[in-house]
Amino acid sequence: MISLLILFFLLTSTFFFWFFFRIFIRPENKLQSRMQHYLSIEEKEKVSLEKVDGKQISLLKVMNERIQKKVLTKEKNNRLELKIAQAGLPLKPEEYILFQWILTALIGGIFYLIMGNLLFLPVGSVIGFLMPKWFLRKKQRERVSKFNEGLADMITTIVGSLRAGFSFPQALKSVAEEAASPIKEEIDYVIKEMQFGKGIEDALKDLYERMPSEDLDLMIQAILIQRQVGGNLATVLDKIIETIRDRTKIQRQITTLTAQGRLSGYVIALLPVILGFLLYLIQPGYIGGLFHNPIGLAMVGAGVISGVIGFILIKKITTIEV
Repeated sequence: MISLLILFFLLTSTFFFWFFFRIFIRPENKLQSRMQHYLSIEEKEKVSLEKVDGKQISLLKVMNERIQKKVLTKEKNNRLELKIAQAGLPLKPEEYILFQWILTALIGGIFYLIMGNLLFLPVGSVIGFLMPKWFLRKKQRERVSKFNEGLADMITTIVGSLRAGFSFPQALKSVAEEAASPIKEEIDYVIKEMQFGKGIEDALKDLYERMPSEDLDLMIQAILIQRQVGGNLATVLDKIIETIRDRTKIQRQITTLTAQGRLSGYVIALLPVILGFLLYLIQPGYIGGLFHNPIGLAMVGAGVISGVIGFILIKKITTIEV
């Protein structure tokens, strides 16, 4: 019976997420919604819900407005917008908060249905609350890593364009035409900012905020210094290309040499959790005492703290900055 309830709950949740995403998050008229977002029409944002007659207002817009007014401060909204831009996700801050609340309730309910114990409800809620943050950081790391992989080729294209007699903005256009994602999107954004009147220095600094890469920062600093004191920018960028490629080579060697240590950290962190979960599914009464007895709860807490400390120490040992 419990298996049927779990299956029904999972199917209902999947249908709900699909329906929510299709109806509210991505309407059919994508072009119009994106234009309205970038144009930031203030008049439509200030119109109150009571004054709107005969218009269909989506539930998502109502909830977004309430979240933006009651939960998101200006500083938090800007910080969350920057993180979402770094991850390259087509989301607004209020949509991210809404998904976080939905996952908090959903994962907490799933844990309660599987375990049949109210103790696991807050555990699942915490996991559901942290999952969007983990996914956001994961997408940020992947995007920065992919950007760094193509950065040397991007600088090579800029150097070739400069030596062919192009200006720096023209060299950036060449990069935008030839590069792959995410370099293409970021350079396109820089070019648009420059076309709208922003200076090269400010546009490059905004690029670094969206893409916090040490190699990119090295290139930007070289360009800014060259614009102030003069010199041959192509020669300076050539040296930066050599530095970036040497650093990438060393980082790959370190990743290979520390793979065993990092795997040990993952085993230490996940093995007790997986083993305890399997034992609970096989014989709930055997391990159930740990969650009903004060001494058992203290032992579980001590084990969790010890596992976290061990994982952090191993991660610190295997993390070598180049």
